[in-house]
Amino acid sequence: MDITQQFDFFMSQLTSMNLIQAVAFTLFFLFVWFLPTVVALFFNRRNLKVIFVANVPAIISWIVWFGLMGWAATGKLTNKAAEQIKVSDGDIKQ
Repeated sequence: MDITQQFDFFMSQLTSMNLIQAVAFTLFFLFVWFLPTVVALFFNRRNLKVIFVANVPAIISWIVWFGLMGWAATGKLTNKAAEQIKVSDGDIKQ
């Protein structure tokens, strides 16, 4: 199948949906699109607003979307690592 056939198949599937299927598809699509924001809600609240704003255009690029997922998921890990290694009076404490 080439890309035009795949696109035509996808569009025919979209147009043949009933209302419940269309609403379910839309909700699922929005959930996946904003999944980095949901993950940031639990793991990286400090950067939640920035991740949300960056998440809006991230649908254009999967690379950006996966980057946001990584950023959202590592928020608490970064904070814990920073707390474990503190520089105080020139000494490193672990």
